[in-house]
Amino acid sequence: MTTTAAHPTRRSQKAHRAPGRWAARWPAWRAFILLTLPMVAGLFLFKYVAIGWGLLLSFNDARGTIALDSWNGLDNYRQLLSDPAFTRSLVTIVLFTLFIVPVTFALALGLAVLVNRLRGGRAFFRTTFFIPAAVSYVVGALVWKMSLFSGTPSGVANSIAYLLGHEDAIGWVATVDPPLYWIVLVTVRLWLQTGFYMILFLAGIQQIPAELYEAARVDGAHSERQLFWHITWPMLRNTSVAVTLLLIINAFQAFDEFYNILASNLSGLSGADGRTPLIYLFQTALGQQNYGAGAAGAFVITILIVAFTLLQGRFAGFGSSAEEESR
Repeated sequence: MTTTAAHPTRRSQKAHRAPGRWAARWPAWRAFILLTLPMVAGLFLFKYVAIGWGLLLSFNDARGTIALDSWNGLDNYRQLLSDPAFTRSLVTIVLFTLFIVPVTFALALGLAVLVNRLRGGRAFFRTTFFIPAAVSYVVGALVWKMSLFSGTPSGVANSIAYLLGHEDAIGWVATVDPPLYWIVLVTVRLWLQTGFYMILFLAGIQQIPAELYEAARVDGAHSERQLFWHITWPMLRNTSVAVTLLLIINAFQAFDEFYNILASNLSGLSGADGRTPLIYLFQTALGQQNYGAGAAGAFVITILIVAFTLLQGRFAGFGSSAEEESR
């Protein structure tokens, strides 16, 4: 009798405890919702709604307004692709991408390998090479333009040229034939971003098990070159793909250094072919207030970035299984 009476009591206690647990959990859910709702609402409003509105705006003749009241179909895209200035900017950014991506990749990987081989001072060199990544592209571009490649006799580049026997001051930014301004653009981009990607490669190298190198030495791979090609490089495949994707995206989004270094050239210096698509769209959308053409150009650049990304992923075999790679 006692045992039989105890069961209903235990059941009633469990029944009373269940609401208490949910009641204790509800404040946590409510706090989670209250904390994340502003972020989710802002992300939805200022990103996804803005992207959708921009897509609709690209099919409208929106001059001086962002209202969707003048549908013109694909006219904005036709005008952009038939504009020699826009197509020339696309060619410029594609050539810039084809040059800056492999050069940055090689420099970052080489520095990562060298820093990883150091027995002492690794943290010092890692920090030293990473410091430029914390510098604004605008600040770096202005320092390059006004100090290193200022074109005055006291500029750093001209001082080095004097030591090498060149007597006259060189106008690095203003020289179009040959296009010396590309030296300024490329060097500032390399200085600003190489350290960041070096850190990514260094992190990938340090994740490689030391047992693999020991096994390779036992098999006869004694030189650093053999260890790199047979162990380090294959193990950095995923890191290499990620770095290449980031480099391609950043190259197509080039704006700050081009605009600040070639600001005078874009309007006054004939022959300087340094206008990127983003600069063209900046002048179209904000200068001419042709928001429809600006939105259309933004989606053209997006399609171009996606195409290059997919092409690079296809060649790298990113996302394929081990069986597919072996075939």
